[in-house]
Amino acid sequence: MTPHLSFRLILGDDIALGPGKVRLLEAIRETGSISAAGRSMNMSYKRAWHLVNTMNRCFSSSLVEASKGGAHGGGAVLTPLADEVISLYRRLESRARKAAEADMAKLSQHLAHSDPDA
Repeated sequence: MTPHLSFRLILGDDIALGPGKVRLLEAIRETGSISAAGRSMNMSYKRAWHLVNTMNRCFSSSLVEASKGGAHGGGAVLTPLADEVISLYRRLESRARKAAEADMAKLSQHLAHSDPDA
């Protein structure tokens, strides 16, 4: 087991953004659908919608715009703000991991190993 850092942007009581929400946004971009994105992450439609609603509420404008289903089906698209947010998050994640690399290596030396023979 290799330890890793995970970054979350907290706004009040909400997690405005984190690794799972960014992956969900990327899946929505790939699939064009909140439900399909959720399924690709083994997540219920209700859970995916909840995460999207939380993100949309936490940012100055919506990250995801959805159209209702029906005879012609619905869909979802990311807004330009969502593309910027994903890019900023991924850059922050990369920079923070590089900055913490040496300390993580030292800290990892003190972690228990999952292998009982180690």
